[in-house]
Amino acid sequence: MTTMTDSSVREFKMPDVGEGLTEAEILTWYVKPGDTVTDGQVVCEVETAKAAVELPIPYDGVVSALHFPEGTTVDVGTSIIAVAVGGGAAAPAAAQGPAPAGEAAAGTAPEPAAAPAEAAGEPRKEGRQPVLVGYGVATSSTRRRPRKGAPAAAEPAAAEPAAGPAAPNGRAPANGRAPAAPQRPLAKPPVRKLAKDLGVDLTTVVPSGPDGVITREDVHAAAAPAPAPAPAAEPAPAAPAAAASPAAVSYDTGRETRVPVKGVRKATAAAMVGSAFTAPHVTEFVTVDVTRTMKLVEELKQDRDFEGLRVNPLLLISKALLVAIRRNPEINASWDEANQEIVVKHYVNLGIAAATPRGLIVPNIKDAHSRTLPQLAASLGELVATAREGKTSPAAMQGGTVTITNVGVFGVDTGTPILNPGESAILAVGAIKLQPWVHKGKVKPRQVTTLALSFDHRLVDGELGSKVLADVAAILERPKRLLTWG
Repeated sequence: MTTMTDSSVREFKMPDVGEGLTEAEILTWYVKPGDTVTDGQVVCEVETAKAAVELPIPYDGVVSALHFPEGTTVDVGTSIIAVAVGGGAAAPAAAQGPAPAGEAAAGTAPEPAAAPAEAAGEPRKEGRQPVLVGYGVATSSTRRRPRKGAPAAAEPAAAEPAAGPAAPNGRAPANGRAPAAPQRPLAKPPVRKLAKDLGVDLTTVVPSGPDGVITREDVHAAAAPAPAPAPAAEPAPAAPAAAASPAAVSYDTGRETRVPVKGVRKATAAAMVGSAFTAPHVTEFVTVDVTRTMKLVEELKQDRDFEGLRVNPLLLISKALLVAIRRNPEINASWDEANQEIVVKHYVNLGIAAATPRGLIVPNIKDAHSRTLPQLAASLGELVATAREGKTSPAAMQGGTVTITNVGVFGVDTGTPILNPGESAILAVGAIKLQPWVHKGKVKPRQVTTLALSFDHRLVDGELGSKVLADVAAILERPKRLLTWG
């Protein structure tokens, strides 16, 4: 991960924070030239095609150079920061300031031709886009350390503007100082996403929330005056910089808004296209009376064994699918193209599709088939909470076998879901509504929903797919079958 360029300066290279990923985007620098760092301290946040993760430095020293500005996509194995581990080299290196936008500092290994193009007019990339699929370093190494507020850290910053006028993110602040700050602005993931889309530098925003937290209103207020200087910038020589900005952030042409596809959304798009044109999809539908299931949900909410747990229809739907897989184990499989084999899994890693500000992610519950109903409820609650906080781990995204997507929460009756790559089936659950239904020979209002099961027709034929869907529907219609079939 590191190499020695001389006796006192070490180059920290962009690590492979995922499984074979080749690049990552630098979202935020937490340090600047002249700062003292310690072994294990988080120095930056990067975004891969799967998640935003924090990178710790593996040694003690003084930052001598940041080789890339925020918003730059860097290949794995390329040096991103230089740290002086000896006292002699720290001062000269700090005087150089951070590298101009996209331009490598001395001792770096980026491609010289690509660097200027990446940097021109690159707006600051602030904050992570909260999860929904993640790769990252080990939990112990990514734990954020307390922010440093020591006055000593501010001294090198005062010398930087004179020697290094170019800001690391390609934007020159009004006061001429380098934008790197001693501590990271406080803002929730959706607010960081908003700031990123609007091109707002969170370090320039005045927070109005409790404990100095930046709110959405603060970001909008900071973005409001932006259109005023825009006309003056267009005729100026800054036009080449403006031409490069669409590659970094959303931009509005008046009649259209263009949003660059990157990170999780780019990975999801590629995965869905690959799945749709690799696995022959078949989707079957069934409409079912789930009135008894809804009554059971209400009863379980009052059960002491579920105290403190989140009990909802998704819990019983998940359990129904697990029982159906137990009765029809061949559906829990994958297609091995290289060996031309069907791989039947004797475990169920149940994926739950989650929509987050960063895009669609599908974390899964490992060995869901072996969990009791209260354990399954606890796992579902933890999965949802973690996804909303943007903290889904890389391991939680890997190894799924079947998936549930609950489109009903959006008021949608049903859909034709696309398989998560490498999986054999995905169950879409529609909205549960009161509808007229023939019950015991009479038309009555009943709680009704529509289920849709998509499966890979290479390994799941129509009979098997139909049996699984019918079993799920039968259990939801009469949840007592969880006892007789489970």
